[in-house]
Amino acid sequence: MLLGLFNEMRAAKVPVSVRELLDLINALKHNMVFADLDEFYYLARTVMVKDERHFDKFDRAFAAYFNGLEKLDDFLQAMIPEEWLRKEFERYLTDEEKAQIQSLGGLDRLIEEFRKRLEEQKEKHSGGNKWIGTGGTSPFGSGGYNPEGIRIGDAGKRQGRAVKVWDQREYKNLDDQVELGTRNIKIALRRLRKFAREGAAEEFDLQGTIDHTARDGGLLNIQMRPERRNAVKLLLLLDIGGSMDAHVKVCEELFSACRTEFKHLEYFYFHNFIYESVWKNNLRRMSERTSTLDLLHKYGPDYKVVFVGDAAMAPYEITQPGGSVEHWNEEAGYVWMQRFMEKYKKLIWINPYPKDTWNYTASTGIIRELINDQMYPLTLQGLEEGMRFLAK
Repeated sequence: MLLGLFNEMRAAKVPVSVRELLDLINALKHNMVFADLDEFYYLARTVMVKDERHFDKFDRAFAAYFNGLEKLDDFLQAMIPEEWLRKEFERYLTDEEKAQIQSLGGLDRLIEEFRKRLEEQKEKHSGGNKWIGTGGTSPFGSGGYNPEGIRIGDAGKRQGRAVKVWDQREYKNLDDQVELGTRNIKIALRRLRKFAREGAAEEFDLQGTIDHTARDGGLLNIQMRPERRNAVKLLLLLDIGGSMDAHVKVCEELFSACRTEFKHLEYFYFHNFIYESVWKNNLRRMSERTSTLDLLHKYGPDYKVVFVGDAAMAPYEITQPGGSVEHWNEEAGYVWMQRFMEKYKKLIWINPYPKDTWNYTASTGIIRELINDQMYPLTLQGLEEGMRFLAK
């Protein structure tokens, strides 16, 4: 059976290997789950899926393979002898519940009464205390309350019982083929991580406490340590205005994700291309500017640099002095980009336009040449490739 599920997952392009299949079989051998499809779903997903992006693909493969097994009770009832079920049922009853069942004349009388009411009832019933239905106090039905009861079907709420979670597909927005969102971007940015413990010692150090207590002959010696944080330093420069207005939403999501993932983040705005100044406040972009030369001096070569822009402009905006559409720039834009390339060995450009459209604008080709072709599309895969380059 598990081989069939394994094949469904491979067909759905979930990157799963025989190693994960053997781990799942081993978990079942140790009775980590038994006779519960929902619990098996969570176990299988935990063991076989190593990346959140593939949760949706797994859900679809799981649903495709196990479709129809929600009627598993019918097959079990046909396969297991009635006396076995009766003994198992009685084994889980408390003395009080057994006494309550006897008030109807015993288990046999309860079953006989159920058959009679089933023959008499002609329509669906919800609530009440006699007919077979849902949500009431009748001894027969689903989703209600009665210590003498027999559950019929799954129409009721089952008092908190799990539903077919794989059909809900709660993770369908994590697929790497769908539109970007803040959560997807965070997943991609996590490729660029270098953890270090810096700052004040505010986190409890369990292992250190054990070691020092042992050295002190059992006298408790509590140890604290700095919190473990992402030590990567990121300099983010975002194109704003003009043709970038069409990409405001996805750039906001990227910026939000960067603010969350990187504790050492510096950001600035520019328009179309980098020149002699940048800014942090778009409302005062003309009056409050930062010299690009000061920026190059302030942030050291240990910073990773990410430009975000559509790279779509007139070529002279990059190649000629005075090419900027907003002001007279004494030096051409490409001169400033060369200075960035000399200072920072890890620099990339993120482009919100699809990669297959880049050849339609000459300016995109010029920028790609300036940055040694380290341009990536603003997709989950593109971000991951860019983060891998920066992390090398």
